[in-house]
Amino acid sequence: MYISKELADIMEQSEIDYMIDRMKAIQERPGNPMGIDIQTFGGAAAFYSQAMPWPQFNTVKGIGEQEAERLDEILEFYRKRQGRCQFEVVPSKTHPKLMKALFDQGYYQTGYHATLYGEPRSCETGREPITIRELTADEMDLYAEIHCLGTGLPISGKHHIADNNIVLYDRDGWKFFAAWVNGKPAGVGVMYIQDDKASLTFATTLAEYRNQGVQQALLEKRITEAHQSGCRIVVGQAAYASTSHRNMERAGLKLGYTRGTWVQA
Repeated sequence: MYISKELADIMEQSEIDYMIDRMKAIQERPGNPMGIDIQTFGGAAAFYSQAMPWPQFNTVKGIGEQEAERLDEILEFYRKRQGRCQFEVVPSKTHPKLMKALFDQGYYQTGYHATLYGEPRSCETGREPITIRELTADEMDLYAEIHCLGTGLPISGKHHIADNNIVLYDRDGWKFFAAWVNGKPAGVGVMYIQDDKASLTFATTLAEYRNQGVQQALLEKRITEAHQSGCRIVVGQAAYASTSHRNMERAGLKLGYTRGTWVQA
């Protein structure tokens, strides 16, 4: 596969698909405790969470030239909820009309984030003493603990992570994996499959097990799973030139694009 606008659209859509399904699952929890709302504006999807004010849960994906005319509607969606949002703009949808509209609303670009892609294949190499297996439903508390410790979140919030992910466990397309080193939990990785697209949605490794091949093993496991599930493409995101970016390239993925992040001053 070679990069093209059509392929870039597929990569962006894979990220939108998993985000919609993830946010809908959380929204469907009794009473919608996270205050989730989702609305589409043409090809753009606007995500909002009252209880999770962080940018990744209050973001607009898929915006392009056509949606620039609806920017006031999008911003009103957040104003009504007393929220703020960021915009994620991919290179294939960059247009002067959109850039000027964002600027006129007081937005500016703060950085880039890399999206990588590749053809799924069987690539598990075996990395003793690392073992990878899919988590069971009663191990989601373990997942939440590793999620918190691996990303630097306070362990006191573990139950929130568990609650927002257990709703994904039995949902079509979601798979949770964990890595053990010498029999001890060391890292986790998540993926989402829809149609023929596989998205690498999250991964983290505990600090004491980094630089030992854990993330690489989790990548290989999920890429192999995508291959066995009949997917045509696997897509992942990472901070540009980060360790995660390099690990994805080692696993055979290629840089598709870097998307811009726009926030309000």
